[in-house]
Parts: sequence; C-alpha cells; structure tokens
Amino acid sequence: MTTFGIIGAGHIGSQLARALTSHGYDVVIANSRGPETLADLVGELGPHARAATAQEAAEAADVAVVTVPLRAYTAIPAGPLAGKVVLDTNNYYWERDGHIPELDRGEATVSGLLQAHLPDAKVAKAFNHIMAADITTTGTPAGSPHRRALGTASDFPEAIDVVTRLYDELGFDTVSAGALDESWRLERDRPAYVVRQNAEELRANLAKGFRVRPGDAG
Repeated sequence: MTTFGIIGAGHIGSQLARALTSHGYDVVIANSRGPETLADLVGELGPHARAATAQEAAEAADVAVVTVPLRAYTAIPAGPLAGKVVLDTNNYYWERDGHIPELDRGEATVSGLLQAHLPDAKVAKAFNHIMAADITTTGTPAGSPHRRALGTASDFPEAIDVVTRLYDELGFDTVSAGALDESWRLERDRPAYVVRQNAEELRANLAKGFRVRPGDAG
C-alpha cells in the first residue's frame, strides 16, 4: 500500500489525511510545530497515520503532498523527495505570503517554484482549487452525472497518472491543464478556482484563464 507523506497539517493537509486513511492508505504527516502537536489529529485518524517531522515524512513517502503556506516552500526537504511524485496544493496569497514579483508578472507559477526547489522530484498540481471540506463530501462514483472534476498539471506524465488515479478513488474526474507552466490556470482568482464544475466545465474554465491577474502586472 502506498504511503503518503503529508508536509503541512492545515485544512487541506488534515482533510487529505482523513480521505487517504479512510481509503486504507498509510499517512505520515508533519507540520512546522512538531509531531507532538499532531497527537489529536493522529488519534482521530487511527492506526494508518503517524506524526513526524517534515524530513521524516518526506523520507517515508512513496508519494508526498506539500501543503504549506507558499512563503515556506523553500523549507521543504529536497533530498528525500528525489525521484518521487510530489503533489502541490499550494496557492499564492500575497496578503499572507508577501508579494512574489515573478508570480505577479506571470513569469512563474506556484508549482513551478516548488519544482525548481525540488529539481529531482516530479511535482504535480493537485487539490489546490477545492475547499478542504469538499474533499471528503463532494466526490461521487465514476460515471455519475455531472461528477465533479479537479485539475492537475505536471511536466511528468507519471505524476499526472498518480493524481488521476487518486482523484478517481476519492470521487473526482481529472482534467489536465498540461505542463507545469500551465498550472497558473488552476491558481487563485482564475475561472477554475474553487468552483464546483464537471470535466467539461473545468476545461472551459481553464481555457478562459488569464495569466496575469488584474492589477498584478504593475
């Protein structure tokens, strides 16, 4: 069984841990405050989960999930993630993270920054444009009418395959935005962001996306 190393135990990280353990996956979860602060969450999650440091979560992971504030992405340990698929749920909130000029100018993407920090990993955008509670409440079986779709993007087909299988298992169709340089189409304030949409609607919203957000170009 695949072990997921989740680095970040906020709303998305915690909810993904719930979803994954409920499907029988092992989860090693870390936050910035230390494993002891995750005792209640791990107790809730049961025997398939344990708390650890970020380094330990990265080492244990068959697939890693990075779900930390963007300002903290450079603290993610790169060495133990080499060769691994890394799911990036991060979003750019300049109010929280401070302005990052290359993002404001549309010269970079959130997941592209993480890929540059983890040059030997296989980064894929995932779970960034869905509210945390919806991860465990809005999935439906394959073939359901108007099944909700979630997007991904990666430079690695095998990473997109991992996301596609996971989305399907949790009850969602998958639409790929393409390579990681196109992952901006799934980012904050774009038409595809935090909207309940089926695959056809998601494809349309991805196509309508704008790389530079109004007011950001300076």
